[in-house]
Amino acid sequence: MTDERTELEYAGLLQRDATGFLLQCDDGNRYRLELLRTPIDAVEKRVVVTGRVTSNALLEAEGVRLA
Repeated sequence: MTDERTELEYAGLLQRDATGFLLQCDDGNRYRLELLRTPIDAVEKRVVVTGRVTSNALLEAEGVRLA
């Protein structure tokens, strides 16, 4: 058995609050993003986040691009 976690793509609206960034997904889910880079230009825009969910509400993002 391996501990490999598959990266997936999540589409939705990138939002910012006092503690960081959130992704409001098209399917209704909402994730707090753990990011290495700050995607200021993409705030309040539709994006696709590549990464993996590490808990029910935390998405470890490898990349963010405009949708």
